[in-house]
Amino acid sequence: MVESDAALRRILEECRTVAVVGLSADPRRPSRIVAEYLLKHGYEIIPVNPAHSEILGRKCHPDLLSAPRADIADCFRRAEAMPELARQAAKSGARVFWMQIGVCCPAAAKTAENAGLQTVGDRCIKIEHEKLFGGKTPD
Repeated sequence: MVESDAALRRILEECRTVAVVGLSADPRRPSRIVAEYLLKHGYEIIPVNPAHSEILGRKCHPDLLSAPRADIADCFRRAEAMPELARQAAKSGARVFWMQIGVCCPAAAKTAENAGLQTVGDRCIKIEHEKLFGGKTPD
């Protein structure tokens, strides 16, 4: 599991495409707030939510396997969904499996790590970006 600020910084500098799994169409939801923040800071967002055809002006995909390849699979789902999402992230070609703040699933982390993915758990990508870059876009 990725823990150090240096490793998180490297991920956020190198990985510029983020599949937001569970992205909400509701602008008040954390997933939407995070996705809008990432867009504002130069990241490409791939919405993943089977309930919508489009979010934030981008085609929405029903799952990671049907979405274009993303560097990071940022998952806004409950812990019980994480093992399957880790398997999908590995098959999709993602480099990082990210479980949002409040969610950590050791079994999913092990699945992702065994497949060669870096894994982040119980952290918010927006909060980490703000902390490491002061809200600025990484160079």
